[in-house]
Amino acid sequence: MNNVTSITRLSEGRSGLWFYSHGLHKKQAFRLLVYPNAHRNNGFTPTMPEHPSDVRTDGKTHRSLFERLTALISPEPENRAELLEVLHDAHERNLIDADALSMIEGVFQVSDLSVRDIMVPRSQMDVIDITKPIEEWLPIVLETAHSRFPAIEGERDKVVGILLAKDLLRYYAEESFDVRDMLRPAIFIPESKRLNVLLRDFRANHNHMAIVVDEYSGVAGLITIEDVLEQIVGDIEDEYDFDEEEDNVLSIKEGQFGPRWRVKALTEIDQFNEEIGVDLPEDDVDTIGGLVASHLGRMPHKGEVFDLENLRFEVLRADARQIHVLLVEKIPVSEDEHD
Repeated sequence: MNNVTSITRLSEGRSGLWFYSHGLHKKQAFRLLVYPNAHRNNGFTPTMPEHPSDVRTDGKTHRSLFERLTALISPEPENRAELLEVLHDAHERNLIDADALSMIEGVFQVSDLSVRDIMVPRSQMDVIDITKPIEEWLPIVLETAHSRFPAIEGERDKVVGILLAKDLLRYYAEESFDVRDMLRPAIFIPESKRLNVLLRDFRANHNHMAIVVDEYSGVAGLITIEDVLEQIVGDIEDEYDFDEEEDNVLSIKEGQFGPRWRVKALTEIDQFNEEIGVDLPEDDVDTIGGLVASHLGRMPHKGEVFDLENLRFEVLRADARQIHVLLVEKIPVSEDEHD
């Protein structure tokens, strides 16, 4: 058996780099690193390469001695940031495609985001009031074309159940119809609930919608399973997506420093400035997503946080090609900036 295969372990310990070898001493092991193909030429006699060190005829990039040493002695990723660096490096070398990288990043982000970050705000909820005759709210069901509706009794804080639009077919087929009998139980969750926990609950309980409540037990909004899955796989044309121009900038609950908005990246800068009360430049780009990418000089990743003037941006939804949704918060202006 060729003794080249006798190196059995390479490890990095507290005292430095050390080898466990059988039949090879350290000089031979090092020469193997320097001349990996030398054993094919009568033992460890080095041979001169036929081509420059950075060019190979088989189309593959030649790895330098330093690269080979680094690959052998580099420890495994010890935290999420290092693991993401490895994944981005794999993407740059075309080992994984952009969609796969985006989904892996989304899986990480699901455990970082809470319900309040992506929920449909209370003001944007389409609800039905079952204290009113069905003829009054049925046109809303037909117009919005949602598959599920929170059912309330007079006010939005009194959610008594979830009505499936398909159950309304019985209204036309049966002589006696009581909408209360058609309601499914409503699931209530806190704003602070993590998305990964919520997704697990959705799967276990076979629910598709939950009502979000604040610390005072008031209704703060709603969230669907599609909203959570979008953080992993990207945009899904969900029935609760905000598509109208007036919904490009949605005001949500205040954050640590001040007012917050959920903003579509395709929002034009002049609309963004008007809604939030700022004066961001619009010389070279038209949308807020374009301005963010131009400011950073690259495409940001999901979960990335950065400041631009007196605004703090967090990327809520993005993939390797474009930004989709941003979380924007006003931060206090320092005294130096006032001067």
